[in-house]
Amino acid sequence: MKQTSLLSKINSPADLRRLNRADLPALAKEVREFVLQTVSQTGGHLGSNLGTVELTVALHYVFNTPHDRIVWDVGHQTYPHKILTGRRDRMHTLRQLDGVAGFPRRDESEYDTFGTAHSSTSISAALGMALAAKLKNEDRHAVAVIGDGAMTAGMAFEALNNAGVSHAGVNADLLVVLNDNDMSISPPVGALNKYLARLMSGNFYEAARESAKAVLKNAPPLFELARRFEEHAKGMVVPGTIFEEFGFNYVGPIDGHDLESLIPTLENLRAKRGPQFLHVVTKKGYGYELAEADPVKYHAASGKFDPAQGFPKSAPSKPTFTQVFGQWLCDMAAADERLVGITPAMREGSGMVDFHKRFPNRYHDVGIAEQHAVTFAAGMACEGLKPVVAIYSTFLQRGYDQLIHDVALQNLPVMFALDRAGIVGADGPTHAGAYDIAFVRCIPNCAMLTPSDENECRQALTTAFRHDGPAAVRYPRGSGAGVAVDPALTAWPWGKGVVRRESPVRADVRGGKRLAILAFGTLLHPSLAAAENLGATVADMRFVKPLDAELVLELARSHDGLVTVEEGCTMGGAGSAVLECLAAAGVMVPVLVLGLPDLFTEHGDPAKILSMCGLDAAGIEKSIVQRFGGTRPTLAAVNG
Repeated sequence: MKQTSLLSKINSPADLRRLNRADLPALAKEVREFVLQTVSQTGGHLGSNLGTVELTVALHYVFNTPHDRIVWDVGHQTYPHKILTGRRDRMHTLRQLDGVAGFPRRDESEYDTFGTAHSSTSISAALGMALAAKLKNEDRHAVAVIGDGAMTAGMAFEALNNAGVSHAGVNADLLVVLNDNDMSISPPVGALNKYLARLMSGNFYEAARESAKAVLKNAPPLFELARRFEEHAKGMVVPGTIFEEFGFNYVGPIDGHDLESLIPTLENLRAKRGPQFLHVVTKKGYGYELAEADPVKYHAASGKFDPAQGFPKSAPSKPTFTQVFGQWLCDMAAADERLVGITPAMREGSGMVDFHKRFPNRYHDVGIAEQHAVTFAAGMACEGLKPVVAIYSTFLQRGYDQLIHDVALQNLPVMFALDRAGIVGADGPTHAGAYDIAFVRCIPNCAMLTPSDENECRQALTTAFRHDGPAAVRYPRGSGAGVAVDPALTAWPWGKGVVRRESPVRADVRGGKRLAILAFGTLLHPSLAAAENLGATVADMRFVKPLDAELVLELARSHDGLVTVEEGCTMGGAGSAVLECLAAAGVMVPVLVLGLPDLFTEHGDPAKILSMCGLDAAGIEKSIVQRFGGTRPTLAAVNG
């Protein structure tokens, strides 16, 4: 990629801090162009990164990073940060196996002070760092950069509530930067707020305020009047009263693309002690006209594109599981007026755009608040509605207590549509849906369904929705096998799997030795491919819970070995359920459990990651041969 005059000299923030302030706007322009060119080749988050260029430059220019800690909430806006912290020459590997991660990672750089990818964790982490510095007598600052979307989560407010109070007589030197990209500043308001921000963050304003307090304290009525006047005067021009009540000194809003405003304001705040709150306003996609015009579309690029032309039009292809869910949701809502759809700020990602348009009164986006989403659904279920919570597998983890306490314990009919189950590819371990089978199936009353293709996905969703109790349907990111989807709302027999391939048994085969593969979910298809070479039986189990115990025991008694296959963690997963079933029935048969290893899977191409985990057809066959020997249904007798 073309090296530009200023950026080519920046290998660390120390280099950045040696620049003249007058050069920073030009540097920001180069960084923005570098982000655009990088993402056009690698894919990844675009709009959010284009919107934080100036803020990133200003933070590294003002603060002594990495000694001073910057924690980026979610982290999908950190490409400029990575470019300026020594990873510029590796950005062409972004989100690829063994390449630069799409989110901050502590093991990637000392400048990534805290690993993030889920939202609303930054203030808690930065507060912990700030108080740790106090305890260790270290003079360092901690900065949390959080977006307005992430501020909708309760965890952010829990941290604000804790940060604004004294901890054993110590106030944390914490700066929270609210990166607000959902509101605009008209020119007159922007100019006024720029002036007020610099004034209120400066020493003169603080000295004048403290002097006035000292004088007026001797006249309580006047002091109270002055306090109220200050509060209400600031409230008329800034929305900061709530943050002041938390114990923060609120400054802003200011233009997050104006370095002449950002830098002196940050310098003033750096000199202050105690909790500070800076409200900056940015625009997603800033500096790239197409992204500014359509920030939702240009939030992220799925692959390569020409920056001059924008994202290519999608060619007709197999429907994704997300699209299958979106269509099913609309069809079932038309058939059952009790259905309500709930999402924690993932309307587009979960495929709910059409549902929102067609059934606006039954669509509920609760913001990035997974805990609330689950209990909110439970409340609706108490009143006779049938909530469908569309949530990524990795994000249901954040509402786990509510799943147990508020839904399962009361056996409420809440359905969970778990998108992004299993390997997710370039987003990496923070977004992988590796644990939902294990953490759902261990909860009483909860059912777990694992469709193997697009048509089964629609059927599984119908089955779970009609179940009178908590039920989850897990399905992966992207497309499946390309199976045609029957538009009927057909349900499965509850708790029953089906045999998809029968191993031949011939009278002339010594002992009729056979293997049976029990596949859960979309790994049915590589299991079928492996079975062709092995001559094995294959069952599409469909349900992890309730497990089809009758089918499991039948296959165990008619085969010499069982193999379970799942795109989830093996510890406590579907394979464990099969082992528990066999143990309870006193049936002794060798079982090979295949699934995701007890490791966090890295970012990279999903097919490559599955292959590395031994979960493609070749890997499944190899593992079976290593465990049982032979590649034909004439396997010799197996010893445990």
